[in-house]
Amino acid sequence: MKESKAGNQQIKVGVIAELTGALSFAGNANANVAKMVIDDINARGGLLGRQIELIVEDGATTDSVAAAKATKLVEQDHVDVVFGGIYSSTRQAIKGPVVEKGKTLYIYPEQYEGEESDPLIFCTGPVPAQQVEPLIPWLMRKTGAKKFYLPSADYIWPHTMNRKVRELVEGNGGKIVGEEYYPLDHIDYRETVARIASTGAEVVFNTIVPPGVFPFLEELHNSGFAKRGGHLVCTYFDENFLNFAPPAHVEGLYGCLDYYGTVNDPFSAQLHAQYDRLFPGDAKFTAGGACTGLYRGLKFWEAAVKEAGSLNQQDVIRALDHARIAEGPGGPAEMVPGQHHARMNMYIAQAKGGVFNVVKSLGTIDPRERVVGAIEAAETVTA
Repeated sequence: MKESKAGNQQIKVGVIAELTGALSFAGNANANVAKMVIDDINARGGLLGRQIELIVEDGATTDSVAAAKATKLVEQDHVDVVFGGIYSSTRQAIKGPVVEKGKTLYIYPEQYEGEESDPLIFCTGPVPAQQVEPLIPWLMRKTGAKKFYLPSADYIWPHTMNRKVRELVEGNGGKIVGEEYYPLDHIDYRETVARIASTGAEVVFNTIVPPGVFPFLEELHNSGFAKRGGHLVCTYFDENFLNFAPPAHVEGLYGCLDYYGTVNDPFSAQLHAQYDRLFPGDAKFTAGGACTGLYRGLKFWEAAVKEAGSLNQQDVIRALDHARIAEGPGGPAEMVPGQHHARMNMYIAQAKGGVFNVVKSLGTIDPRERVVGAIEAAETVTA
């Protein structure tokens, strides 16, 4: 069994955050969240009577860089756990050196396409059962829309999300009238937007990501899509993304996340205020870029270490499998035993005047992910 790599010294937590590159506005917010949570834990005496050393590495919104930084965290810094990654391709890049080679616990905090299943990986953001499964039927009922167009970045998250969206749209009597994939750095969407108009699409379900998403939204707005009665949907869009788009370009956009700034339960409001006080500026505490999942993941891990009474990785994994927090952004949350994914509250929101307003509180939704192989299987991948 793997003991803590830190021995009797400080506990080491590694975080890979996109401090530079196209996702820097989200990555810097993630680094802030990690510092806020770890500082709070250390101020209360740490874990197991020991302080936690936080090591933040810049993934630079580049998968090869994230993989190199993950290798450093595991092989040089000997961290006890790794958090981070936004793009699913980045998760896969981190997985190699951390999980497959390093045999180290990895907690992925971003909303994503689901289907990750490994004894050493826990996912703390929403998955399709919590986002598109409630959102698409609701939207079709509310708007009467039947024709969907799927402009997409070309990597695993959009491909998997679009497959699920297609099932939901067709299952509710609708039709996919276009589905296209582009490199992440593609920025010329004139032809795509022209095809959206020619098909009579009523809904654009967008999975284009930065940097290309902002020129796409501009082109779509300038085409008069919204004025024609079209509806824009983007499940990862949050307040940080709104800051980078003129309000007119995203007016009316629908999203579905585990937290928005207008969710006003007492703990969410308190947490948001604490973050803003500590980190004033443009990098906001939001859900779409992994802040809420990172907060949740750190608190789950803290609870698991306390229950385990040690940093023995197998014991922490066993405790993490059923970890729960009574308070968190958007409400309480808990890992679903066996699935390595979290049950959480979900919200549908719409952008109006540069602000996301919650239009429907969905309550607690299960991730409905497949059960990871027996937890005992982790024994085979620990040193």
